[in-house]
Amino acid sequence: MGSRFDAVFTTLKPVLGKYAKHMTVTSDSATEYTLVSKCASPFPQHKGKGLFFGSLRLGKAYVSFHLLPLYMNPRLTKTISPLLKKRMQGKACFNFKEDPEPAILSELGRLTEAGFREFREKKWL
Repeated sequence: MGSRFDAVFTTLKPVLGKYAKHMTVTSDSATEYTLVSKCASPFPQHKGKGLFFGSLRLGKAYVSFHLLPLYMNPRLTKTISPLLKKRMQGKACFNFKEDPEPAILSELGRLTEAGFREFREKKWL
């Protein structure tokens, strides 16, 4: 049985999927897509496991796009447009009930790319 949010999930998945070859895909299902760094996290609480980068989750009420670099970089968070900020839940999550407008999709791509560059610069990949 399909969800009314399947199309939203399908639209958003390539934004994260672009970075899959540089990370470990820990989940790739019809309801979740998660990327984690290949090298051990620099933070002791992760006990040598990879550092969570981002995730897409299809829920009952919306699709969530999680991007950890936003949580770790307040400077990057300040660049989020008011239009995208309306969808923000917490510090690093955006919720979607319908396909995002092209401008929103482009902005998510920009934020994800900036987060990826930061992870690469800090050698967290």
